Amino acid sequence: MDPSAIGNDCKNNNFIDNLIAAKKSLKFSLEKSKTLGLALEKAGPRLEEINQRLPSLEAAVRPIRADKEALAAVGGHINRAVGPAAAVLKVFDAVHGLEKSLLSDPRNDLPGYLSVLKRLEEALRFLADNCGLAIQWLEDIIEYLEDNRVADSRYLSNLKKSLKGLRELQNGGERIHLDGGLLDAALDKLENEFRQLLMEHSVPLPMPSPSLGEQACIAPSPLPVTVIQKLQAILGRLIANNRLEKCITIYVEVRSSNVRASLQALDLDYLEISVSEFNDVQSIEGYIGQWGKHLEFAVKHLFEAEFKLCNDVFQRIGLDVWMGCFAKIAAQAGILAFIQFGKTVTESKKDPIKLLKLLDIFASLNKLRLDFNRLFGGAACIEIQNLTRDLIRRVIDGAAEIFWELFLQVELQRQSPPPQDGSVPKLVSFIIDYCNKLLGDYYKPILTQVLVIHRSWKREKFQERILVNEVLKIVKAVDLNLETWVKAYDDVTLSYLFAMNNHWHLYKHLKGTRLGELMGDSWLREHEQCKEYYSTVFLRESWGKLPGHLSREGLILFSGGRATARDLVKKRLKTFNEAFDEMYKKQSGWVISERDLREKTCQLIVQTVLPVYRSYMQNYGPLVEQDASSSKYAKYTVQGLEQMLLSLFLPRRERYGSFKDRPNSGKLGNGVDLHRTASAVV
Repeated sequence: MDPSAIGNDCKNNNFIDNLIAAKKSLKFSLEKSKTLGLALEKAGPRLEEINQRLPSLEAAVRPIRADKEALAAVGGHINRAVGPAAAVLKVFDAVHGLEKSLLSDPRNDLPGYLSVLKRLEEALRFLADNCGLAIQWLEDIIEYLEDNRVADSRYLSNLKKSLKGLRELQNGGERIHLDGGLLDAALDKLENEFRQLLMEHSVPLPMPSPSLGEQACIAPSPLPVTVIQKLQAILGRLIANNRLEKCITIYVEVRSSNVRASLQALDLDYLEISVSEFNDVQSIEGYIGQWGKHLEFAVKHLFEAEFKLCNDVFQRIGLDVWMGCFAKIAAQAGILAFIQFGKTVTESKKDPIKLLKLLDIFASLNKLRLDFNRLFGGAACIEIQNLTRDLIRRVIDGAAEIFWELFLQVELQRQSPPPQDGSVPKLVSFIIDYCNKLLGDYYKPILTQVLVIHRSWKREKFQERILVNEVLKIVKAVDLNLETWVKAYDDVTLSYLFAMNNHWHLYKHLKGTRLGELMGDSWLREHEQCKEYYSTVFLRESWGKLPGHLSREGLILFSGGRATARDLVKKRLKTFNEAFDEMYKKQSGWVISERDLREKTCQLIVQTVLPVYRSYMQNYGPLVEQDASSSKYAKYTVQGLEQMLLSLFLPRRERYGSFKDRPNSGKLGNGVDLHRTASAVV
């Protein structure tokens, strides 16, 4: 092979190798340039960031140029400022650590809940006391840094703004910003638990049976001791946080509602009756009796229990607080309605029955006087005291006024006409029964006390004999009325019946009574004798004249005289029948009020008339019975005549059976119309 050719081939090979090497080098350079470009691209933002941070870094290192002594002292100042601030922050963290416990239900563990709440209160007090101090220390160190140019001004400016906001909150007393409202939320839960404890153990109290007597007068505390202790514990925390008034509001609301529920079971709608809704005391006297029993139950059982409970629950707070609480319960529960009802009775029309009802009211109030003074004697119950005193004054004034007017009212009735049927006037029966009641064991001491008090207000002395003498005057006035009325009858026979009726009524209803004893035995015997006298005169002047019409004169039967005898019998029977019919018709409308006197009088009439009539008809009846017109003369059988006589003088209701006897309502005078019998004392 040509050497030159071989040399050319070698040169070509070297050239190719160089090209390949250059290619690889160029490729490597391109990749490296590309990598460097990417690196530079990524480094751009970092360089920009560094460029932005350079001023702050410059400011940060600037204090290095500060005074050496200032730099040496700044560490101590900062440590002293950060110490209180760190303590405050630590307490803040503790407060937030209590949140879960305080947002739970206190019922699950009341003592534990109260303990945690107390820790929260202590923490908040620490914050309230130390936040200001920490802020002051921080403000001082910022001022030091500013004065010595040890820190960046922009940084210090931001710190100053933050501290200014904290200072404003601290000066404004915004507690909610210290605990995020946790304390208020916890206190709200305690108030709710306070209410729930009261409601769960507040049960309406039923009115006790009368058979329990005085043994059940003082009611025990209506709440268990453990519940009271829980209430007191809750109160302690709520009072510490100025929530006493809210507690009292809740307590009064729950307990007064419970008392009202107890009273509502008694059906006390009558307490709302106004004066315009009834005519006189008689129409509501049944309610007055209930009023006394219901008031006693309310005072001795319900309000007594509330009084004791208020003391048990609030005693640690003070007398004024629990007495004020009780006063609100009593007022809201209904004690004022009881007093108002009594006042309504005093404002009604005056009549004798009202006197007795006023005495009943006084007796009820007097029975509860010590209880009223003890329960409602505090300054907080001044309204109840004033209304009660006003009611007592009205009762005493009204009762005394009616009592002293009774004699005058009886005298005024003297001018009215007597009963047309000869019966006992309602005034007489009413006054006798009424005066017996006034002098009875129940009303006499009450009336005496009322009159003593009434006279003491006038600075006058009262002696018991004054009461007795006044009642005797009233009875004697009734006696004088009867004498006047006896003379007022045109029919003398009816006047005899009237006198007999009333003398017996006085004797019967006064004998063996306190009033009868005061009138004396001679006075009673006089009325008994007068009854006997007028009974005799009445029979003699009326029915005693009938047998004279059945004379046997000229009726001796003999031969040839039978026709003459028959005519005489007819004539005399006709006269008898006419006289009997006239007398029976007239007296069938008359009344003998007392059953025993009526039956005795009818028997006397039967004994006066019937034997003569029976004998006459047995002997001479056959003379006319065979006659065609015998019914005109033998008009009555003996049995028929007896039945007619025994049915005389019945009161209207017994005569016609128009109504059944009504249950005794306790009214005086057997339903007497007070407006007629006592002139409706005005």
